[in-house]
Amino acid sequence: MSGTRRRTTGSPAAAGSGRRTAPSPGGAEPRRRRRLLRAAAALGCVALALTACSSGPVAAPQSESPFGETITLKVGTFGSFGYREAGLYADYMAKHPEVVITEAATQDSEEYWADLTAGLTGRGGKPLADIQAVEVGYISEATGPLADKLADLQAAPGVHASSWLPWKSAQATTASGALVGLGTDTGPMAVCYRKDLFQKAGLPSDREAVGRLWAGDWSKFVDVGRRYKAHAPARTMFTDSAGGLFNAVLSSQPEQFSNARGELVYEDSPGVRKAWDLSVSAARSGLTSGLKQFGPEWNEALYLSGFATIVCPSWMTGVISKYAGDRGEGLWDIAPAPAAGNWGGAFLTVPKAGKHQREAAALAAWLTAPEQQAKVFAATGNLPSATAALESKAVQDATNPYFNNAPTGRIYADAARTVLPAPIGRMDGAVKAAISDVALVDVARNGTDPKKAWNAVVKQITEKTGG
Repeated sequence: MSGTRRRTTGSPAAAGSGRRTAPSPGGAEPRRRRRLLRAAAALGCVALALTACSSGPVAAPQSESPFGETITLKVGTFGSFGYREAGLYADYMAKHPEVVITEAATQDSEEYWADLTAGLTGRGGKPLADIQAVEVGYISEATGPLADKLADLQAAPGVHASSWLPWKSAQATTASGALVGLGTDTGPMAVCYRKDLFQKAGLPSDREAVGRLWAGDWSKFVDVGRRYKAHAPARTMFTDSAGGLFNAVLSSQPEQFSNARGELVYEDSPGVRKAWDLSVSAARSGLTSGLKQFGPEWNEALYLSGFATIVCPSWMTGVISKYAGDRGEGLWDIAPAPAAGNWGGAFLTVPKAGKHQREAAALAAWLTAPEQQAKVFAATGNLPSATAALESKAVQDATNPYFNNAPTGRIYADAARTVLPAPIGRMDGAVKAAISDVALVDVARNGTDPKKAWNAVVKQITEKTGG
């Protein structure tokens, strides 16, 4: 996920980790203790299911390993990676009774990254997990200054760099050739739209016709927004946020925040300038809400049918169906984006500080294998980055009933193949957050002069980089 990846809500949690060692085999007391442990684990699973805690520990009935002991592997994520929803943790534990998996999910990707970098560099933060997800906007830091803190995963079982889209595995490969991250999902772009609101505004509502309205250029998308505004149903905006539009436009540009050498060039980047100008124009024309994506107010507006469109990387479909709820089912549809782009996606890494690197690498490899990626897509809409998964019948034939049975597999897989990724630099995530989550919200909500908002971004990034 998903660019700053998704910030789907869900209670932040820090699940405990550590090694659990069963008593030596033999004797009534050790056997009774093992039975109690299994019963407690099973009860924990039932309690978890009843409370529907999406980011707490993953509990499941445990079988004893042949050696009478279990190890706990903790997976650190942000947002929702879909592993729990797709049943992958439970499946892996059933296949590997010596392993117990817990998950610690943080709502905000920036908060998560700050904690992770602090932990990797020994500057505090939360305790490191055995597996840590890394959002694509920060992968250059993982392959650069933090690379020596992460295991090379090329030797993990079943791992072949060629299994992923070429640009995906390249993003997680260091200058020395080490593969420090295994690709999870990608974020190829489309546009999710409300058919009913388009009809009320006098616009076409068929997905092919809608796609033709803005085909070829994001400026056409903004033009459609002006047409929508002229006849907009009450209390609706054409698109959800200026920040979301910025990220979508930027995702289609060949140069974004950094150049091919990894140097920060956002101040002079034509791609950034185009995305900024279009987003500011949309905000000042009253086409966007003044809300920060994924915040409580944004969630509420989505539920109350306040947005006619949301720029929609593949993982966004899960966000929309979650927060728009049952009342939105069948009203949303999906059309191709004006231009190909990728917003979001992530990787799984294994910190060298972990006590169970071999076991963690095996789990990370299994979670990111094509079969598991296809299951995650079916459960949450997170599009695979493994080529075999993209080409699988499960993905190609997939439709989404929530979005009027849109052929989501074909739409997003086709988009993924046409992505021409831009270079990623170490500070890209920080710059994107400063622009999309702060500056553009300020312009859209508070009417702040765009030049003043831009200068605030430059000041903030300059302070962070010391440049």
